[in-house]
Amino acid sequence: PGGRGGEERGGVGRAERGEHQGVHVRRAVRHHGGVRARQAPRGGRVRLKGGGGQGEREFQAEVEIISRVHHRHLVSLVGYCIAEDHRLLVYDFVSNDTLHHHLHGRGRPVMDWPTRVKIAAGSARGLAYLHEDCHPRIIHRDIKSSNILLDEHFEAQVADFGLARLAENDVTHVSTRVMGTFGYLAPEYASTGKLTEKSDVFSFGVVLLELITGRKPVDSSRPLGDESLVEWSRPLLNRAIENQEFDELVDPRLDGEYDDVEMFRVIEAAAACIRHSAARRPKMGQVVRVLDSLTDVDLSNGVQPGKSQMFNVANTADIRQFQRMAFGSQDFSSEYSQSRSSMSSRRDF
Repeated sequence: PGGRGGEERGGVGRAERGEHQGVHVRRAVRHHGGVRARQAPRGGRVRLKGGGGQGEREFQAEVEIISRVHHRHLVSLVGYCIAEDHRLLVYDFVSNDTLHHHLHGRGRPVMDWPTRVKIAAGSARGLAYLHEDCHPRIIHRDIKSSNILLDEHFEAQVADFGLARLAENDVTHVSTRVMGTFGYLAPEYASTGKLTEKSDVFSFGVVLLELITGRKPVDSSRPLGDESLVEWSRPLLNRAIENQEFDELVDPRLDGEYDDVEMFRVIEAAAACIRHSAARRPKMGQVVRVLDSLTDVDLSNGVQPGKSQMFNVANTADIRQFQRMAFGSQDFSSEYSQSRSSMSSRRDF
């Protein structure tokens, strides 16, 4: 009220812009579970998240959880407001929408492979921090591509802690009502309500599959039996790891523009994360170490991805662990690296 306005697309949901009392305002608006973002008077941007209905419980949980965490790959809470029946959470503004928007939004340009690897590695770091560096541990419970926000440099920030739960170090699981998003739920959590960090690992594996394939977790437009990304991908993951056949699995929009060894590693990680057995899934710290080896962020001493000899080292502890978790004890990637050692520098990013 009291100013000029308009609409634009930005952040998450519909964005509005205008002036109010001489202050430029930019807000990204959606209803419960959504966000509102406002540009502050001095140029800093914040995000406001509204509550309502069952959002009261989620609001309290999110304030409790997110006030504990401080990590570059998690959204930062600036403050909150309680006024009568209004509930607002104020976050730093993340300007480049969500991973879901860039992968699945209509008319979006194709996200290239290095950017996908960067987002996977960043969001994995944020999730590993929740699981392994927070005390008590934090289980997010709603990891999905629409809860991974991206800044202007496509750095990932995990968002929306409304369903998160705290887990004391001596507790093996948290029993809770099943909540989350269809297509991302770990089978043991969906069937029993027993929540562990491995439930988040499964959900993150689905996100990796989205990055690899470009497909949605559930797509009713697909042929009968192929609607579920996880179930559709399982035989193709086996084939990719056993025979290095990527064509049916990998997003065709990439048009082959990816490093084969990097793709193989991410496929191994995804396959390990979505194992039916929670005990056989890796910890997020292991996933981070594998994904970090595929990026050039503070880890490669200036060597570009695909050009370092590290990609030909198949027998690291983490890689062997992934092989056991994903498809048994066969050393698939050792044979793969030996037969394709000349391929790691074939494509330049």
